Amino acid sequence: MRQHRTIIIDMTPEGEFRRPPGLAGRGPTPWLFRLAAIGALVAVIAGALALAAFAFWLAVTLLPVMILAAVIAYVAFRVQLWRAGRGGGG
Repeated sequence: MRQHRTIIIDMTPEGEFRRPPGLAGRGPTPWLFRLAAIGALVAVIAGALALAAFAFWLAVTLLPVMILAAVIAYVAFRVQLWRAGRGGGG
């Protein structure tokens, strides 16, 4: 025997949907919920700023390593040209 899940559509005679009992007539949002939402928003913004600061720090820290690698690659390329007999000096 299969159990079927029944869907109940709660509409008024005018064709509008009714709100669930928990939300109907509740009025404005409670202040504690608003405070928690603002706190969550501040936490998300602080986390994003911390992640951006970490990415910037990582890029600045790796910059000298990248420059040194580029210099070594350039010197190796010039040595290969010199060994091949094409100095490239003009």
